[in-house]
Order: sequence, then structure tokens, then C-alpha cells
Amino acid sequence: MQNNEVLKAIQTRRSVFQTSFTNEEVSREDILTILEAANAAPTHKRTQPWRFVIFRKEGLLRLGDELASIYKSVTPAEKYTELTEQNMAKKATQSNAAIAIVVNYTGDVPEWEELCATAASVENMWLAAHSLGLGGYWASPGLINHIGPFLNLEPNQKCIGFFYLGHHESEEREPVRTPIEDKIRWEE
Repeated sequence: MQNNEVLKAIQTRRSVFQTSFTNEEVSREDILTILEAANAAPTHKRTQPWRFVIFRKEGLLRLGDELASIYKSVTPAEKYTELTEQNMAKKATQSNAAIAIVVNYTGDVPEWEELCATAASVENMWLAAHSLGLGGYWASPGLINHIGPFLNLEPNQKCIGFFYLGHHESEEREPVRTPIEDKIRWEE
């Protein structure tokens, strides 16, 4: 498997969090390359349900402000903390780019199929980012249930998270996975 670049990328891809990101800007070209990989994901009936909203530079500040505002407006008073509100804003601005992941439900196939196709597009994004030496991770805080108006989503669309992206200085690390033998059953 070590000689197969695709399998090697699958095995070595990891979540890289904002604390490891550098200040180096992620280029529009790299983001487009990553999104082209996302666009190559499998899709039933070619519905291609994935949609993306890309935040960079000042857009990250607006996203952070919106996440903080949503947190403040939907969190019960007894659970609210100012520090958490500040951290909601900070998370967005610690990355070099944030990509809102949106499912566009067409009604042509069951919703779960379009959700799975969109998730496959995100895995392609992750692998493409990894191949470019970029780090990223998929965050899906509960606040995404309230972000639709900010993203100008249509009634048939739903945000399922943010893919945070950046140059990083983290070291490769071994996967934390239990053996595949514990997860399969052969029927021959």
C-alpha cells in the first residue's frame, strides 16, 4: 500500500485544528483545486447536492461575528458564558479559510443519499487539502442549525458544518483506529 499514493493519502490524512494553523494565506487557486476535488464526488442521479460558501479575509470576521451572535441569541442564560461567545468568533478567524458545507436537497433521491454524497465531497476536499500540504477539519457545532439566513440558504438547503482550512506546522501522526477485523463479518 505504501507505493499507492491514493491509499497512502487516505491512511495519512488527519484532522488539523486551528491551533496548528500558520498565518500563511491559503490561495484562491488552492481552494478552487480543493473544491474541484469535492465536485468529483459520487452522486446518485447526478444531483451533485454539495454547495459551498467560502469565507476568507474579512469574510472570516463576518462569519465569526455571526457565530458569536447566534451563540448569544440561542443559548439559555444559565448556560451562556462570555468566554464561549468570544471563542465562537475566534474559531473562524484562527483559520485561513472557512468553507460552509451545504446540502442542496433536490427531491430527486432520498435525502440521506444527498447527505452522503455531500459527505463524500468533503472527504475529497480533505484528501485534496492534504495532498497540497494544507490542514483542515470539519466542524459541525449546533449553531449551524441557525446559520441558514446568514448564508442565504434556500428552503431546500441545509448547512451541515464548516471545513476550516489552513497551512500548518503539525507533524504527521499515526491513526487512532481499532483493527478493521473488529468491524467486519464475512459471509461467503
